[in-house]
Amino acid sequence: MSEQKRILITGGAGFLGSHLCDRFIKEGYKVIAMDNLSTGSLDNIQHLFPLKEFEFYHHDVTKFIHVPGKLDYILHFASPASPIDYLKIPIQTLKVGSLGTHNALGLAKEKRARILVASTSEIYGDPEVHPQKEEYWGNVNPVGPRGVYDEAKRFMEAITMAYHTYHNLETRIVRIFNTYGPRMRLNDGRALPAFIGQALRGEDITVFGDGSQTRSFCYVDDLVDGIYRLLLSDYQYPVNVGNPDEITIKEFAEEIIKLTGTAQKIVYEPLPVDDPKQRKPDITKAKEILGWEPKVSRQDGLKVTYEYFKKVVLK
Repeated sequence: MSEQKRILITGGAGFLGSHLCDRFIKEGYKVIAMDNLSTGSLDNIQHLFPLKEFEFYHHDVTKFIHVPGKLDYILHFASPASPIDYLKIPIQTLKVGSLGTHNALGLAKEKRARILVASTSEIYGDPEVHPQKEEYWGNVNPVGPRGVYDEAKRFMEAITMAYHTYHNLETRIVRIFNTYGPRMRLNDGRALPAFIGQALRGEDITVFGDGSQTRSFCYVDDLVDGIYRLLLSDYQYPVNVGNPDEITIKEFAEEIIKLTGTAQKIVYEPLPVDDPKQRKPDITKAKEILGWEPKVSRQDGLKVTYEYFKKVVLK
């Protein structure tokens, strides 16, 4: 019988990290979740603590990472991921993308483990190419308020490729587009939890700008499946993983009002600095290389997510 594979997931108590823990345990792996709990929560992984296949390390990846024993894979997902977080802790955001990634890569090199790092569509900035292909280099303002997150992810990709080239490390890079689902935080500042939270509290729904900016929302189970396939693939360059079903923010707010059955008005506030006008992944590579495309419709995914948030608010 083959030995059980062991995987480290940094940011393992976060929204995406916790779902990845679930998936890899389901696939028969031993999972170590690592998180400093600055934006993650033990509530997301509480159900895993009784399992012998699961361990949790309370640790900040910007400090030296030590994990005893063998590691086959590392998923580096430690990072603030919402504007409300990275605008509040900008230096920590830069450190986790630079020092944290350096430490995770060093550990992968020591353990001879394959590592997948979580980049995002933010590396494209406010794109001048639509939809966004992996070959597009982006339109990013390095000194704007979003620069701390955008440049952290761009550095992450650069140092990951450097380790691949100079140390012959097995690396994978996923570029994640807008993702939603259970375990998101209501107060994380992103459109979906913000809109649902306002609807559940009976508040008007706040749309920034005129609402014509677009986003493409991918349900978390679909995203996790794409990441799983990419980790086990032979492709070392960045791959977009997201849902290309594009919608304007105004239309999305109207969908949330319909979903929640509330009678809120939409109110408009000024658009934040450098807020992207368009977001839509070109997923040709994911389809061709990974045999992946999203399966969960926004209508179905939103129903599940809404039920989750209702329970959270009523606690």
